[in-house]
Amino acid sequence: MNDFEKDVQSKRNDAVDSAVGFVVSFGFFATMFVIAVLIQFFGTM
Repeated sequence: MNDFEKDVQSKRNDAVDSAVGFVVSFGFFATMFVIAVLIQFFGTM
């Protein structure tokens, strides 16, 4: 075992961090999609 494995900076679960990253990025792109659909909908009126 090397020194980096003995003294880790963060002991949090990586699955939690990856899930938060996925949800945040999905929410961002979903918001962009909804805004684009609304612009297209109101632009054709």
